[in-house]
Amino acid sequence: MRDSSGYKEYVAGLLAGVATVSTGHPFDTVKVKMQMHNTVDHGITYRNGLHCTARILRTEGIKGLYRGATSSFVGVAFESSLLFGMYSQMKQSLQGNVQSVVPQPHVIIPSAASGGAVISFILCPSELVKCRMQVQGTDSLIPISSRYAGPLDCAIKTVKEDGVRGIFRGGFTTLLREATGNAVFFSVYEYVRYQMHLQLNSASSGHKNLIDLGVGVLSGGLSGIAVCIFPFWCAVLPLDVAKTIIQTSADKNSSRNPFHILSSIYRRAGLKGCYTGLGPTIVRAFPANAAAIVSWEVAIKLLGIKRE
Repeated sequence: MRDSSGYKEYVAGLLAGVATVSTGHPFDTVKVKMQMHNTVDHGITYRNGLHCTARILRTEGIKGLYRGATSSFVGVAFESSLLFGMYSQMKQSLQGNVQSVVPQPHVIIPSAASGGAVISFILCPSELVKCRMQVQGTDSLIPISSRYAGPLDCAIKTVKEDGVRGIFRGGFTTLLREATGNAVFFSVYEYVRYQMHLQLNSASSGHKNLIDLGVGVLSGGLSGIAVCIFPFWCAVLPLDVAKTIIQTSADKNSSRNPFHILSSIYRRAGLKGCYTGLGPTIVRAFPANAAAIVSWEVAIKLLGIKRE
């Protein structure tokens, strides 16, 4: 059980967010470009994630893979701070006086899902800006005169053209994705962490810091992959595809209904189209989430937050 540690939980979460973006943003750029280009009737179609990556590196260099990273750093750092902080404190609240180190689904799932739902209101605007910046690079169909100079320019122009409501385009879809995905992520993380500590601590009493690092890497990485391959992701990835289409559409009157968008993609590209970007998502899952969990757990130790 953790002590009440107020702001420290949120600081630890912020560091986890910075680690996530630093490690995972290039994969995310490839995923977003594939989702945008491979689900429309015109423009280039990428054969796979490697083809997309190669084109970006050839035409823009490494910088192209980090297109949109500024808004992502700000949004994900803040979002991650809230998510980890709210998850930790709500879990404490739901556990009450019950001192148990065994993962409790009735505590973990609502804590993670509610945290995911709340952060979607922050994540939606930052991801909208990120996605619009990402699709401007290699093979973009957007006229140069209509492109954004940077993240701030993108945000300002979006609000000017579409109003405040425009910056929250895709909000409902983001909420569904985050609530579902985080419930899966933290459930797997807590269970894997518990089982690994149970086995390793009983087998060895030395090298505690090394064991904790290894457990963090594996529990975080496996949790990220679990979100990709669990049945829940059958719903989550198509929602992510729909969100990208909604947020990057140049037509302000285009549909914002994710199910209408997915129906249109299915008619045009089949079931495969609804899972565009699965490859980069799976490849990104382990390193990005391992980095997030290790950073979070190291920060927790440095900040003196006690854990069970």
